Amino acid sequence: MELSLKTEQFGSDDQSWLGSEHGTQATETIVLDTSTFTPATHYPDGFFKSGIPLGMITSGGKYGPYAAGASDGRETLVGFLYAAVPAPAVNTLDPAAALFTHGKVRESRLPVAVDAAGKVDVAGTIRFV
Repeated sequence: MELSLKTEQFGSDDQSWLGSEHGTQATETIVLDTSTFTPATHYPDGFFKSGIPLGMITSGGKYGPYAAGASDGRETLVGFLYAAVPAPAVNTLDPAAALFTHGKVRESRLPVAVDAAGKVDVAGTIRFV
């Protein structure tokens, strides 16, 4: 049993990309595939940023960053990372997260831009304002 003091720091979670409260109570629990994320873009401060556009990887059902040019399922936008998640020290560990799939999104506040094809993928469930 370890009884030493341990200090952890948590960054503030910027959810200014949310356009309303609508949909925030109905997020889905998912697993992120850490190996598909770029540290400098998606978790420069040790946390996956809230608002990252996500796609589901067809083999295995985990989620990674939406990428129009991907061919593993991530080329289809399915939602956004609802809240910041601590990034594991090793990219073979995959954390659980919450997926925002329904509501308004302030496009200008997203940490990563969404292209026109991604917007078509979520038309009817996500409204960009």
